[in-house]
This record gives sequence, structure tokens and C-alpha cells, in this order.
Amino acid sequence: MSEPIRTSELHEIERPTGPVAAALLAAGIGAVVLGFLTTLNEASANVHDFLEFDEGVGPLSGKTVIAGAAYFASWAALYAVWRRRNLALRTILIVTVALITLGVLGTFPTFFQAFAAE
Repeated sequence: MSEPIRTSELHEIERPTGPVAAALLAAGIGAVVLGFLTTLNEASANVHDFLEFDEGVGPLSGKTVIAGAAYFASWAALYAVWRRRNLALRTILIVTVALITLGVLGTFPTFFQAFAAE
């Protein structure tokens, strides 16, 4: 009969950080796309009309669908490229926070109304 494994003999499996980095950066990309589309919607009547996927919801429907698609597409692409790599999560986190900050800024009325079409 074999001896039981001692906890001191167990080794933690090191997993790649690429999948986490892909999800983080994709969140930043989705946020910045939403902010950009919100500002662009205010600046152009053509964009406003294009983003109106549902008349009851208005251009918000297009903004959220496109931002969601940008998130999922970038997550899938980044995951495919980074799934077995170990990346510096600190750098990815800094870039993600910067992108989310820009995205949130683009959704503030004070900001996007500055670009309003006359």
C-alpha cells in the first residue's frame, strides 16, 4: 500500500496569466468603445441614426450592442493569442484602468455635449 501524500510535497501548478490579461484588457476596450460611440453619437446625426437599432430604445441600443461585440471580439482574439503566455498583469491593469477612465469620460454629458452637432 502506498503512503499518503504529505501536504509539504504538493506543488502548486503555475497557470498562465494570459487569459486573465485578455479578459481585463477586453473590458477596457469595451468601455472605451462605449465612450467613443456615446461622444460620436452626439457629434453626428448620421451616427445617431445608424446606432438606432431599436426605435423604442434609441441609439443606446446600438452603442451597447457594438460595445458588447467589441468586448467579446477582443476577448476572444486576445485569449487566442495569450492563452499560454505569462504576461505582466500590472501593465495590463494600468492600460485597462486608463481605457475604462477614457470610456467613462466619454459617457459624461458634460463631455459628450461639447461635441454636439449644431
